[in-house]
Amino acid sequence: MPFIEINNLNYHYELAGSGPTLLLLHGFTGSLDNWLPHVEALSEHYRVLTVDLPGHGQTDAPYDPSRYCMERAAADLIALIERLNLLPVHLLGYSMGARLALFAALNYPQYVHSLILESGSPGLATDDERQARVHSDEALAAWIERDGIAAFVDYWENIPLFASQQSLPAEMRHRLREQRLRNRPQGLANSLRGMGTGVQPSLWDRLDELKMPVLLLAGALDTKFVGIAQQMYDRMPSVSMVIVPDVGHTIHLEAPNVFQTHVKDFLSHQ
Repeated sequence: MPFIEINNLNYHYELAGSGPTLLLLHGFTGSLDNWLPHVEALSEHYRVLTVDLPGHGQTDAPYDPSRYCMERAAADLIALIERLNLLPVHLLGYSMGARLALFAALNYPQYVHSLILESGSPGLATDDERQARVHSDEALAAWIERDGIAAFVDYWENIPLFASQQSLPAEMRHRLREQRLRNRPQGLANSLRGMGTGVQPSLWDRLDELKMPVLLLAGALDTKFVGIAQQMYDRMPSVSMVIVPDVGHTIHLEAPNVFQTHVKDFLSHQ
């Protein structure tokens, strides 16, 4: 289990395979363990780098919420791949990780060869939307700190966004729950405060700056993010989009083989 200190933060990461670098970024409440079912297949042709984002998994969970912000998290990722001599990268992010991947691609385009956004978003478009989300995220963060991880996970795995996960095999849902439970209250709470959708900069007006090839993935049952993907598609210059049938927000979990097929096909053309 390698660790590396980046800008005074200890990051946990894993490397597998050889070839061009493929960096995978997990979502909120996740960890690099979420990618384990895909690493073997993807590492046949790529040097797969997975990392626990700040406050998640085994990476440090700082007390200062500003340490989690997009600007600092993206700078950490660039420093990490520079230190490991893995530039440039194909960058794939899921949900929160997709928001971070998009921010990194826009601010460090020279380091990103291609971009895959699974159930991703450029943030919220208006100040009113962002302020409302900041307030709701703060309430959720305080609830996590007050009631603890187990109570939060009970709530989180039953929100409408993950309704389609209820049809997954019991063993798979159990593994996901156990991974979520290994997170720390402080890490998840401060991730919401520092990297939440409300506090992050809106990237809607910058989407036309992306010059690298982009693949957007959304699950057909996840109608909110299908709509976001379609709006993003209309604003990006070099983009393809796949709406995966019969799955929701977590495509890589709900349809792993389909997910791998689309990722490998896209990457093979870059």
